Amino acid sequence: MNHHTIELDDVSVSLGEVDALRDVSLSVDAGEFLGLVGPNGAGKTTLLRTVNGVITPDSGAVRLDGTAVTELGPRGVSRHVATVPQDTSVSFAFSVEDVVRMGRTPYRARTDLTGDEADREAIERALERTEMADLRDRPITAVSGGERQRAFVARALAQDTPALVLDEPTASLDINHQVGVLELVGELIADGRGAVAAIHDLDLAARYCDRLALLADGELQAVGDPETVLSDEHLRPAFDTRTAVTPDAVTGTPSVTAIAEPRRDRNAHVHVLGSGATAARALTKLWQAGFEVTAGPMPSGDTALSVAAELDIEAITAPPLSGPSESALREAQEHCRTAVATVLADPEVGPDGTVLELAESSGRPILVETRPLGERNHGGQDARDRYRDLESRALTASIHGLVPAIAETIRPQAVPADD
Repeated sequence: MNHHTIELDDVSVSLGEVDALRDVSLSVDAGEFLGLVGPNGAGKTTLLRTVNGVITPDSGAVRLDGTAVTELGPRGVSRHVATVPQDTSVSFAFSVEDVVRMGRTPYRARTDLTGDEADREAIERALERTEMADLRDRPITAVSGGERQRAFVARALAQDTPALVLDEPTASLDINHQVGVLELVGELIADGRGAVAAIHDLDLAARYCDRLALLADGELQAVGDPETVLSDEHLRPAFDTRTAVTPDAVTGTPSVTAIAEPRRDRNAHVHVLGSGATAARALTKLWQAGFEVTAGPMPSGDTALSVAAELDIEAITAPPLSGPSESALREAQEHCRTAVATVLADPEVGPDGTVLELAESSGRPILVETRPLGERNHGGQDARDRYRDLESRALTASIHGLVPAIAETIRPQAVPADD
């Protein structure tokens, strides 16, 4: 009979007067990486400490490979699940190899300080796998934060368990070490281990985890693949802030941006033409600055269109191949004509010249360009000439300077400038 590597069944835990976990049911299979995400105090660490037997639940059951933790005992639990703690500081200057050797404790008698050949082979494999063999004699207090984290991953690897528990494995690490540690964990998952990790960085969790479990106030809010869990619908009540979730430009996995609710005192309408990441950033900047924002036409499935939907921005949609309809073009042209400014955010210039025609109907075009025109012009020399004419009368701004540029442009209308 197949069992989940880790399984929680209606687990509840109280810490003093606080209900830390309430009726939590989760499972992790071999070869799966489950990420625990949620705000501080959500119960992530309590859940992990319950999995590895440090905390006994008030109700419900925790099973490792089908056997209840209460039946395994401390040594049995340590043979089923290894833990990489958040706090990797140590009081004594053990060597790196000594730290890794601690992972073999569940297999040795208390009086056995050296271990047998199996222990030595497991330690050597762990040091090699984590690229710590050259640092084996270095005091653990003398290595970098990333190296120390790898040493504790090596300790868990030497423990030779089917399950791993990691509590904020990337906390306080530089981005290169964050990626390095999670890549290493991914390799261990590929070997057939099951792992559950509390991860603070939502983007990293989305990139490396197969599934996510969102915890808030000790309760599961959502469980599923990153695309399902990381939505404003789930994140806003959990973190008490609005979010915009868009595909990462490189990995394609969800990227989460927390956004403050803007003031609404500008009473000025700005229209955005363009698509992709630049248009998405322009929409977010303008929305946060309190402008009334419209956008489009934008092709279905575009990143900027996703941002517009997250922020409840009115956006005109066009099929990706056939282009906008006549009614959509008329609507967009009216927006460009009446808006205090039209922002052209890395617009793609097609053979039909639609975006140029719309921009030419604007009294205040503002260009925001991060890519050269040659990459965006699909209309030949005529389109290039029209674009250069547009440039001659348009204001140019960076993403960060966009709001001040618009405010300066419309200053005669007494619209307050952004801070």
